Amino acid sequence: MAVPVNAQCVPGIEAVPVVGCLGVPISGHTRESAAQGVVRLAREIRAARHADDVRRADGTKHTDGTARADDAGHTDGARAGATARGDVHLCNAYTLTLAERDPELLETLGSAALNLPDGQPVVWANRLLHRGTALPSRRVYGPDLLLDVFALSTDTELSHYLLGSTPRVLKSLERELRSRYPGARIAGTCSPPFRPLTDRELRQQAEEIRSVDADIVWVGLGTPKQDRWSAELCELLPVVAVAVGAAFDFVAGTKPQAPSWMQRSGLEWVFRFGCEPRRLWRRYLFGNARFVRGVVRQATRRGQAHGPAVPTGSRSPESGPTRRPGTGDSRPGS
Repeated sequence: MAVPVNAQCVPGIEAVPVVGCLGVPISGHTRESAAQGVVRLAREIRAARHADDVRRADGTKHTDGTARADDAGHTDGARAGATARGDVHLCNAYTLTLAERDPELLETLGSAALNLPDGQPVVWANRLLHRGTALPSRRVYGPDLLLDVFALSTDTELSHYLLGSTPRVLKSLERELRSRYPGARIAGTCSPPFRPLTDRELRQQAEEIRSVDADIVWVGLGTPKQDRWSAELCELLPVVAVAVGAAFDFVAGTKPQAPSWMQRSGLEWVFRFGCEPRRLWRRYLFGNARFVRGVVRQATRRGQAHGPAVPTGSRSPESGPTRRPGTGDSRPGS
């Protein structure tokens, strides 16, 4: 039976299919189209934010000139992106197995602007589960996306904010990015505490990002923390927030990357496990097994399903939550 998919796109970018893997909608972007989609989404949200600022300049300030907050805690300009969510998630096998057992994370990913296949096994699983759909054969690797978006946004109005990791890693990362892309704008950096932040601290962090007029926030806090915070940030601010995982360490050079042949062969996890066995053994020992079981279970369900194909644009049983085109629930950039 043909597998129904949703074809979604950013204006000016060719539409790509969105398929379901363990209940999470994954966009079939190539490396190039993913970076273009993130940049275009950032430009659209920036334009909406600045237009909203102009409209509200006179009518939404107190007599003392301070910004007025609404009942939800949003400050002026924060509602500009309310019709265009900007959270982008790099999904590997570990992310999807966590979401399968965590309804809150599943909902976060299901309502995201864009989910990209960061792991090669996720690419293979999608091509197996959706053989009737043209999907790329290579993943969208987090460090590549970071570098590609910086390259595309060099000498433009777009600015970046680096959120996560340690002060040492952030310093090395900023130095590396400024060296590679001298025309890129880095509006600020922040290394938050590893403990969970209070609501007040989260709002203060959002206010700092708003005050520097950042357009793209790169969030490297580890899954699932970075996914939740990216989504929360996009609820508070009209920005693009990319949950980019270990890309900070890899681009900064503070952690080694797997050789290219291991990445192409889906064996990056073996390399990373060898580098950090104490931290990663549980993730790979149990997480990989859960991912394989989940894919087999989804393939079995699809093989047992019968009946007419659902028209394109409808939601398939495996695709997870989708959003209504043309409304605030659309999925820009995918």
